[in-house]
Amino acid sequence: MPSSPTPATAPISCSPSPPLHLHLTARRQTLAPPMWRRLPARRLASALLSSSAPLPHPLHRSLLLLLPAASQRLAPSQTLPRFASSSAAVAAESVSSEEVDELHHAIGEIARGDPSVSAPAPAAGQEGHRRRSGRGKHSAEAMAVPAAGQEGHRRRSGRGKHSAEAMAVHGVGYHKYAMLRRRQIQIETEAWEQAAEEYRELLADMCQQKLAPNLPYVKSLFLGWFEPLRDQIIAEQELVGERGARASHARYFNMLPADMMAVITMHKLMGLLMTGSGDGSVRVIQAACQIGEAIEHEVRIHKFLEKTKKKSNKEMDNEEEGGDSDIAKEQERLRKKVTDLMKKQKIRQVRNIVKKQDNSKPWGQDAHAKVGSRLIELMIETAYIQPPASQSADGPPDIRPAFTHEMRTVAREQQKSSRRYGVIKCDPLVRQGLDRTAKHMVIPYMPMLIPPISWTGYDKGAHLFLPSYVMRTHGARQQRDAVRRAPREQMQSVFEALNTLGSTKWRVNKRVLSIVDRIWSSGGRLADLVDRTDVALPEKPDTEDEDKLKKWRWTLRAAKKENSERHSQRCDVELKLAVARKMKDEDGFYYPHNLDFRGRAYPMHPYLNHLGSDLCRGVLEFAEGRPLGKSGLRWLKIHLANLYAGGVDKLSYDGRIAFTENHLEDIFDSADRPLEGKRWWLGAEDPFQCLAVCINLTEALRSPSPETMISHIPVHQDGSCNGLQHYAALGRDKLGAIAVNLVAGEKPADVYTGIATRVVEIMKNDALKDPATDPDAARARLLLDQVDRKLVKQTVMTSVYGVTYVGAREQIKRRLKERDMICDDSELFSASCYAAKVTLTALGEMFQAARSIMNWLGDCAKVIACENEPVRWTTPLGLPVVQPYRKLGRHLIKTSLQVLTLQRETDKVMVKRQRTAFPPNFVHSLDGSHMMMTAVACKRQGLNFAGVHDSYWTHACDVDTMNKILREKFVELYDTPILENLLESFEKSFPELKFPPLPERGDFDLTDVLGSPYFFN
Repeated sequence: MPSSPTPATAPISCSPSPPLHLHLTARRQTLAPPMWRRLPARRLASALLSSSAPLPHPLHRSLLLLLPAASQRLAPSQTLPRFASSSAAVAAESVSSEEVDELHHAIGEIARGDPSVSAPAPAAGQEGHRRRSGRGKHSAEAMAVPAAGQEGHRRRSGRGKHSAEAMAVHGVGYHKYAMLRRRQIQIETEAWEQAAEEYRELLADMCQQKLAPNLPYVKSLFLGWFEPLRDQIIAEQELVGERGARASHARYFNMLPADMMAVITMHKLMGLLMTGSGDGSVRVIQAACQIGEAIEHEVRIHKFLEKTKKKSNKEMDNEEEGGDSDIAKEQERLRKKVTDLMKKQKIRQVRNIVKKQDNSKPWGQDAHAKVGSRLIELMIETAYIQPPASQSADGPPDIRPAFTHEMRTVAREQQKSSRRYGVIKCDPLVRQGLDRTAKHMVIPYMPMLIPPISWTGYDKGAHLFLPSYVMRTHGARQQRDAVRRAPREQMQSVFEALNTLGSTKWRVNKRVLSIVDRIWSSGGRLADLVDRTDVALPEKPDTEDEDKLKKWRWTLRAAKKENSERHSQRCDVELKLAVARKMKDEDGFYYPHNLDFRGRAYPMHPYLNHLGSDLCRGVLEFAEGRPLGKSGLRWLKIHLANLYAGGVDKLSYDGRIAFTENHLEDIFDSADRPLEGKRWWLGAEDPFQCLAVCINLTEALRSPSPETMISHIPVHQDGSCNGLQHYAALGRDKLGAIAVNLVAGEKPADVYTGIATRVVEIMKNDALKDPATDPDAARARLLLDQVDRKLVKQTVMTSVYGVTYVGAREQIKRRLKERDMICDDSELFSASCYAAKVTLTALGEMFQAARSIMNWLGDCAKVIACENEPVRWTTPLGLPVVQPYRKLGRHLIKTSLQVLTLQRETDKVMVKRQRTAFPPNFVHSLDGSHMMMTAVACKRQGLNFAGVHDSYWTHACDVDTMNKILREKFVELYDTPILENLLESFEKSFPELKFPPLPERGDFDLTDVLGSPYFFN
């Protein structure tokens, strides 16, 4: 802060920033650093509210975090401070004594450890960026409750954020919103605490077990250090004949491959530095002796394994003639025992066995120290570390040695003399990297109690404090950079769609949750819930009959596998139910969304969300209820039939309504006595969703006015084999369009049944042939009664993802095996091969245009990938996409201590993967665009909207409106020359390359989609 004669703005002395992970907890020692806890709170409050200059770090961080807590205590009419966030400063438009008092009060509570006004620190590496970007999430202005897409404008305006008008946007009063925001802060704080605590426990546990070098961050350091160190050791080995300094350790340096020596040196040194004094240092003599000793042990084990290596048949014959066969067998037994012990990390037992087999003289401590010292020298010379970009100056990167050698002096007790000793010290960045790694722990994102912050950039949006990124890039640098570089105007449609999806308010359906809890507490086993008990393991038979023992071992393995799968499923259910129970008493909550690299949207919370299983979907409903109306009552009946499925969902709409009305008695019984009655709802394909609709429909039909009954149920409209719908539109393919409901029909066309029918026709023709001359005749006769839509469904579904013949064969083989009609394995294999071939033939005939477009996309991708470039494109909504498939450089070094796998992405692309993945990825980017276009349009029409890729949800009363919108947006999407634009972008990016011509298109009229009732149904 600048100097000033007034006490309020006098300079405040600051100490260096404490480690970032200390800011992860919202307790006194983290949000109230001692350096400012000693100062009068009033002085700090006054300084904060009156200063226009940057506050010193980390003082500004702590105080900025307090301001939202303080502002929550101000009346809406009071003037709030304005953030000059571009310089991380706080200024005041006007400063009243009330504001000073309120902030003074908040600071005092924080200093006393009151958690109700606490706020967590921003994610590692995020705070500085957000301050510079001028989008500080921690400002009081973030408290406003703008409508989706409005927040950025209101934040920039800097005024009137807490007016009654602003609060009314979401129908929440100011004081209630302020309370919800405080609770949201607490939830995010707990998430940070949980992630940080888990990381600290992991770090402490691995250090205690001397496994710290296996931590991901340390392995990432090894990735950069390994090759330079290995190369230096190789150079040293080549010069061992020279006299002088190398002579003391020369005789030991060629006894082990350089890569093994490098791994041992890195592991040992890092292990000692991380488990030593706590300051990241270790005495040279201690490190040298331990490294030298580890090298000696490895040399002996290496020699033993080389000596006992399995010999060739010729060598074994010679040994038998010489009478050495017994010795060879004993050595082979010992070798197997040693390798088994090494796999179990029982190194001490390995060394004892090897020591008895090795009569060579021990090296001694002198040799250990000399070898270890030289390896440490090489490590210091070759290992470097670079600070993160945000910590570097504008000039060249600050690359510095990761380790340094220094001398320390210690006084002798009761003597006037002192002694000096050398230490190896790691750069503070190495230790700080371990602290920073906490942000890479899986943070347990919870649903939000308040609307998410609107997305305005790659890392600006969603949660208040938790690190949030608009795309899940999974370390793909080029994809991340492409999104970061994209102009905000280009990304605006994507941001608006994500903000729309995140603004949908949800709640827990308590009645369905209570039924789930009853089933779960009684052991599961109903409605697709896993059995909570394990399968009993078979007892070992008291026999020496090998066939019986073999059968027992097979049964035991199967039972253990089943129990393992049950355990995994039980954990999954528990996680979902834990969230549901935690959120059940909330009026509502929100799911912030982000994207995968293709542009498909996903909720950030991983457990209880609408993309999940039937359990999740049955327990969730819209927080806002709307009257059914005549249209809504009709759609609720259709929705119930769709959920019951079993072929009912393939009927016309009138047929589905008739199904529901014919089962009203069962529906009422399911609602009234879900577990004590006839349990009709358990027969549904989606039982918990079916139960939720049974309850709502029962309430409506029993009310005096069913059409005025309030409904919270999300009603789904699903695409018909949506990938093929997109291909049919791209190719203007009339035959394909008819097969996937792009044109009107009396009832929905079922593409799976259509393919199965064509497969049967081909097989009938083959069955007429002579089995003696055509083997397909016998296979066709065997399979004719087995072909149905279920047999071919998975292959048809995955055809748009480029399923191969082998993939199709395995899919069909699994279906045939489930039916247990073909017992002989070889016969099953040949039947699967034949059925896969015929299914792919039928697909090619029915969707010839789709196949030609897939091939064209794949050919273009191959042309690009052969130039060692990844395939890039921009979606119709402006999202840049870069396929992430690159070859991985891999080092696998085995020693007795560990197996080290160092893996990194190289600059070489995977040509085959780039080619095969492009057609499905491109189509996914189109279906993601269609969903987001529909979401934004629905929001503008006042609809609540949720999307699950090719399944669109809204209230029953709004289904007709949503259906109209989604059809219009599909036509709008394909009215643009998508393939022509793609080819033009390829030719512009690679003008020297020749791309294949566009495939021919048909004459299908896209506007037919507008009148197709079963396009989405």
